[in-house]
Amino acid sequence: MKLTILGTGNAAVCECYNTCFALTNEAGETFLTDCGGGNRILKVLKDAGIPLTKIHDIFLTHEHIDHLLGLIWLIRMIGTEMNKGTYEGDCRIYCHEDLKSVIETICKMTIQQKVTKHLGQRIQLTPVEDGESRQILDSQVTFFDIGSTKAKQYGFRMILPEGQVLTCLGDEPYNPLNEKYVAGCDWLMHEAFCLYSEADRFKPYEKHHSTVKEACETAEAMNIPHLILYHTEEKNLARRKELYGAEGRQYYRGDLQVPDDGEVFWI
Repeated sequence: MKLTILGTGNAAVCECYNTCFALTNEAGETFLTDCGGGNRILKVLKDAGIPLTKIHDIFLTHEHIDHLLGLIWLIRMIGTEMNKGTYEGDCRIYCHEDLKSVIETICKMTIQQKVTKHLGQRIQLTPVEDGESRQILDSQVTFFDIGSTKAKQYGFRMILPEGQVLTCLGDEPYNPLNEKYVAGCDWLMHEAFCLYSEADRFKPYEKHHSTVKEACETAEAMNIPHLILYHTEEKNLARRKELYGAEGRQYYRGDLQVPDDGEVFWI
């Protein structure tokens, strides 16, 4: 499975895109998680070589604008492709129940009816419950409530066809309540708002985020072999990989990745 990190930044970034990523199988079919904060999602998908016609499964972790608003553009453009006869099959958008009505309302207020007519038909808003599993890209994907205190948010655990397990925790720190979804995974995707050495500057804890140190301590304690850090600040983007890597390796002995936008992994 090909994992493309489309964006790595937090809500306020300008020099990189908001955090979102795509999983793509050998046939080119793509499962997209989050969509960033605007129509730049169309550019980052184009740069990554991911056509809209190959995106049939989308998961939205929560309602914050840096994760949600790009989805509105995708609905518009995918609906347009459907109208042109160039999009085959259906588009399934997974989210928690409370988020479904938010998406529907924004779409109906901002997109023409010739596109929104597909909502509930070929563009399916599919609510998922805590612990519910779906088959996506021939993989078992189990969605779970991360226990956020800010806005209801889900992550997922994905068992790939060859047995590798990837867990996405959304954009908040690991909650021990979700141990069964994280324990034993091969790849953990965990937010790291900033360096621990710069916590006083960026104040991650006030926003219910973590630092590189805490994310790495979690992965080390749980013996997770591969850790991907994302959802970061961007004040020193050119050296982020170097600086985050140096701090993280003080606390984690596994494969630590601090990707740039557009970076690709094979899992």
